[in-house]
Amino acid sequence: MISFASYDRTVLVCHERGEGPTLVCLPGGPGRSSGYLGDLGGLAAQRRLILLDNRGTGESEAPVNPATYAMDRMVADVEALRVHLGFEQMDLLGHSAAGGLALLYAARYPERIGHLVLVTPSVQPVGIEMTEQWYAQIESRADERWYGSRLPDLKAWDAGDESRRLRAQPFFYSPWNETAEAHATQFAERSIEAAERFYTSMPAPEETRASLAKVTAPVLVIAGEQDPGPLPAHAAELAGIFPGGTSIVLPGAHYPWVTAPNAFAEAVGRFLETSLPNSA
Repeated sequence: MISFASYDRTVLVCHERGEGPTLVCLPGGPGRSSGYLGDLGGLAAQRRLILLDNRGTGESEAPVNPATYAMDRMVADVEALRVHLGFEQMDLLGHSAAGGLALLYAARYPERIGHLVLVTPSVQPVGIEMTEQWYAQIESRADERWYGSRLPDLKAWDAGDESRRLRAQPFFYSPWNETAEAHATQFAERSIEAAERFYTSMPAPEETRASLAKVTAPVLVIAGEQDPGPLPAHAAELAGIFPGGTSIVLPGAHYPWVTAPNAFAEAVGRFLETSLPNSA
């Protein structure tokens, strides 16, 4: 376990898994601790994973100032971690909401990125809209046996009823089986305060896009085949912002390392190995 004081003296904690070149991993949610990332489908067999508990989650302290839960403020936590680790550059992975955090970090510190892996990331920071496609993808699973009983839960959760979040989870895993249900249930907790404040302030999308166009590091954007967001088209659009960006589609949905672990670990491992070597 690694602990360090961030810019405002909030003590943050990272968990280490595996050995090899370092990959810093940011959990999404928003407001979830890093435990749900596990070993990223066996990627820890190839990489030393540094899994950050974002402020107010897991083993990390809650900040004195709740406004620092905002995504653009949390960029400073990622930079504080890089400084603590002593890396000139780092390989960085962000999942879901933290894909957005990783985007803002790369926009602010393009020279600090060795490789960037964005796993089913939030595309809000770059202004990609996907509301209509979201529900079209949801409806594409209408023939699955659980669909009718869980659709009201998804709609209620999407409308703000946090109590229905766990019941809505089948739409974010594919297949929805015992493995997926166990993962969703085990890692259901999140900080509501952190979640509610995460998207409260972001730079203008056009500013972020312009800054990301200066990122020369290799970038991999991963979409899940049945994920309601981002869809493969959104992932491709996001990858196209970067000079060295590429997108791939993996089996599964929002958590491809859970339901397609081998495909996930192979794809990410191959990307990291065939790109520039990790400076760490």
